[in-house]
Amino acid sequence: MAVEKVDTLVIGAGQAGVAMSEHLGRRGISHLVLEKTRIAENWRTARWDSLVANGPAWHDRFPGMTFPGLDGEAFAPKEQVADYFVTYAEKIKAPIRCGVEVRSVGKEGETFRVETSDGVIEARNVVSATGAFQRPVMPALVPAQAGLTQIHSNAYRNPGQLPEGAVLVIGAGSSGTQIADELLRAGRRVYLSIGPHDRPPRRYRGKDFCWWLGVLGIWDLKVPAPNTEHVTIAVSGAYGGQTVDFRRLGNRGMTLLGRAESYRDGVLHVAPDLAENIARGDANHLSLLDRADAYAAEHGLDLPEDPEARRREPNPACVTDPILTLDLKEAGITSIVWATGYAVDYGWLKLDALDEKGRPVHERGVSKVPGLFFVGLPWLSRRASSFIWGCWHDADYLAGYIAEHRSGKDTGVAAVAS
Repeated sequence: MAVEKVDTLVIGAGQAGVAMSEHLGRRGISHLVLEKTRIAENWRTARWDSLVANGPAWHDRFPGMTFPGLDGEAFAPKEQVADYFVTYAEKIKAPIRCGVEVRSVGKEGETFRVETSDGVIEARNVVSATGAFQRPVMPALVPAQAGLTQIHSNAYRNPGQLPEGAVLVIGAGSSGTQIADELLRAGRRVYLSIGPHDRPPRRYRGKDFCWWLGVLGIWDLKVPAPNTEHVTIAVSGAYGGQTVDFRRLGNRGMTLLGRAESYRDGVLHVAPDLAENIARGDANHLSLLDRADAYAAEHGLDLPEDPEARRREPNPACVTDPILTLDLKEAGITSIVWATGYAVDYGWLKLDALDEKGRPVHERGVSKVPGLFFVGLPWLSRRASSFIWGCWHDADYLAGYIAEHRSGKDTGVAAVAS
């Protein structure tokens, strides 16, 4: 079989891959995008049925196209988000080849050799647009022999999927909180394990928190320090968009727990940090309100007052008298949903491009391996990088970098850092 040759190969046709294709195309750079399944497949099959985008439609999109037939303040359902990227790819005539899996990427001299399920491709540049949600993280805390149904949030679809009985949700970021809320609304007994988190308001003084993060410069924040880039954010676009309030969930009947620490003889042992974690979330919430008020005053914005945003519901009993040991059988718990995030997986990348934890070493997406790039990762260049519009801007920068270095030798990270 003949070896196919391309200038730039993009791996992955999710939001990052489509954005990369647009910016490469604008600069006249010949390229090919490979996708092992379908465009934006994770939005369709690695999310629960009722998921909507966490940001309003005016925000969670690319600059070149709005969501057809959707109000800008609404939250797009997951299927509509996937359809958006399919339509966008058609609009820009992105050269995407679906159903082709990349099995390995190596390098021979200045040329990358990419082995795929459809043959070998040689490329001058390779862009990994596989994103951050590659391998679900599911801690081995509760053994399989405990007899419980245990799934990661990426496999959860709806309440009817789980066996009868109470459900323990571990992880209170956006996914865990929304899944726990859905289960509670479905009449299930729900236990939710909460760790440290940020808890922004959904809206404040008539503006969505995405707008506030923009005008306050928070989207543009750089990584504060090594290994501090991950922040669990509890926010929801469900049910028209709402501020996550754990006290409210507790007062509606959900049992809140601190971090799950260990499991022994049918008993879950819980850290005594629930009140502290909720208090830190409150502090984050109030801090954003204070900054928003200061910004509105400084710029003379005529925005309505919003005292309700500062009101706190009374602490439910599970906060004032926290549970530190939970007998799962006695509590009637038959299933656990692990909303514990994801890890990257670059097992296919046969290059010295990763750190000791398997994470890409890069400077704003430019690898230390000349000609290799990454896009769609959290904090690639700033806080917004893993979000839809954020990765679009990162892709613009990387396409510009590729165009600039086409006629000369790429010196990798050192060139960017110098």
